Amino acid sequence: MVGEAGWAISAWVEQAVSSIGGGTGAETGDPLPVRWVMVVVWYVVKLFLIARKWASQWVSTWSSSWPWWPPTSSLSTTSPPPSSPPPPLRRPLQSPTTSSASSTPYAPPSTTSRAYTPTLPRPPRLRLPPPDLLLYSHLAPVASACHRHATLLHRFMNYTPFSLCPLDSDLAESLILRGCHPLPRRRCFSPTPPKPLSLSSNPFSLLPDSAVIWSQYTCKSFSCLNSQSGFNMKVENSKFITNKSNLDLPITQFLEIARSAKSPIRLGLDIGGGTGTFAAQMKLLNVTVVTTTMNLGAPHSEAAAARGVVPLHAPLQQRLPVFDGAADLVRCGHAVNRWIPVVAMEFLFYDVDRVLRGGGYLWLDRFFCKGADLERVYRPVIGKLGYKTVKWAVGNKTDPSGLKNAEVYLTALLQKPVAK
Repeated sequence: MVGEAGWAISAWVEQAVSSIGGGTGAETGDPLPVRWVMVVVWYVVKLFLIARKWASQWVSTWSSSWPWWPPTSSLSTTSPPPSSPPPPLRRPLQSPTTSSASSTPYAPPSTTSRAYTPTLPRPPRLRLPPPDLLLYSHLAPVASACHRHATLLHRFMNYTPFSLCPLDSDLAESLILRGCHPLPRRRCFSPTPPKPLSLSSNPFSLLPDSAVIWSQYTCKSFSCLNSQSGFNMKVENSKFITNKSNLDLPITQFLEIARSAKSPIRLGLDIGGGTGTFAAQMKLLNVTVVTTTMNLGAPHSEAAAARGVVPLHAPLQQRLPVFDGAADLVRCGHAVNRWIPVVAMEFLFYDVDRVLRGGGYLWLDRFFCKGADLERVYRPVIGKLGYKTVKWAVGNKTDPSGLKNAEVYLTALLQKPVAK
């Protein structure tokens, strides 16, 4: 209707202009020439019609490019549903992921429920890295217990990057014993001895003083430590070999027990192994044993490394750094004793069960406690494991502390069932 009215006005203006002809304002008495007024009106109407035609074409083109236009149904009619694609295109339209979708051919949307509205293509999604890679990408993860000892952690992380690390193994051990384990990584170089080491393949040879780099202990050499337990190689060479009492279990006797049970001993873990003497004796018999050890006032870890065995700087209250079912043998030395809370000890024994394979052995070597607590407290805790008892020997602890507290020693060899 707007278009018909515009063309009628245009025709009327043309007729009026042609009828007036050359009349002027002076002839008619009008203040302005009528002819020129009609000409201006005619051009305005023409421009209006041209603008309307151009706007109509622009809106048509824009609505075909933007499917959501027009916003209401009053400006356009419902688009007809698309026809079914030809057979060669049907297979790519089917879903390749599920059997139900792949067995159903393509069907156009229903026209009875709602009008078909084509959708815009979605922008490509940003592909995120795998979750495990995000976990591995943490530069220096900090255990939750570290936050409770912020002062010690600040001292440990106060170093100069890309230079020599400070000699602060005692500080690291203080954090570890407080539950801050594993420690955060640092970007510095580990100190090394100034001279090349002449290391021996014999784990019972004299420890070289040239390997000493510590400074926090009173003794500044291995020779100064000969009087302490674990550092005199002549004394250590005879351990786990002889059978002096019922509490002793020589390595050769243990291997014979395992051999008769058809349970080979290849890999072992020594918990609280000091300077690594048990691992060193097993090394001579081609059995690999790693040792968890803490320095606690003496360089036990440095001595174990100088002897050619692996010292794991791990505390007793933390999860053992060994994979499940990997060990044929777990030995618990003097570090496992009555000073460990019963609940913590129970967790330790179940973690030992985790790393032991079926048929593997748990060796409690001279575990000590009060005599009254052995049957009342510790035997039930050990019995919960359900292991077979191969050896169970009890003896009095005759040193001053043992006599004062009525303590006893327990040496037990227990075999884990093959299947539960």
